[in-house]
Amino acid sequence: MKKVAVLLAGCGVYDGSEIHESVIALLSIARGGHSYQCFAPDRPQKQVIDHLTGQEMGEERNVLTESARIARGDIQPLSGYRPERYDALIIPGGSGVAKNLFTYALDGEDCHIDEEVQQAIADTQAAGKPLGAICISPLLVVRAFKGTAVKPTVTLGNDRRWAEAVRHMGGRHEERTADAVCIDEKNTIVTCPAYTIARTIAEAAAGIEKLVDEVLRRAG
Repeated sequence: MKKVAVLLAGCGVYDGSEIHESVIALLSIARGGHSYQCFAPDRPQKQVIDHLTGQEMGEERNVLTESARIARGDIQPLSGYRPERYDALIIPGGSGVAKNLFTYALDGEDCHIDEEVQQAIADTQAAGKPLGAICISPLLVVRAFKGTAVKPTVTLGNDRRWAEAVRHMGGRHEERTADAVCIDEKNTIVTCPAYTIARTIAEAAAGIEKLVDEVLRRAG
């Protein structure tokens, strides 16, 4: 049995981790007979969005506390993540990734990345453990290696704007459909588009399930 670390960014597509993507990833790990441990940064969210209206709310929430909703309370601060204790790291998507883990949604290509997040991704790669990134998270992975010798090959689907963002940050982009994955064998990174292009939960699940399978195949 393998143990997978899963990095969350809150709870909800507009200001946290995308719930469907997160739950499908966790379910896929468990159905394969493996276990997982969720992590999240312990700090305030960049924004809090009303998911009914799409409007910003005038309140403050904590990324770790909100992520605990998805993890059913079984979650640890990202500061405690040690790649040697796990066989892989998977990062679901959601706008909260691009707000709370790095600031692409707010600052575009001039974005900053959370130091703990960058360290977690870099340490995972340095330890030879596979990385899985879903939806917007492949761009986070590319940003984490910006300015280094690692040039990840990823997919965010088939939108030219995403492809340009990947290239500008130093990565390589390959087009994929919602039910497909991109595998960077050199850097042991597996990515899939999910809701960047998926129209239904079934379409998103098809790609995420493949991603989990491919990550686990390369783990251990």
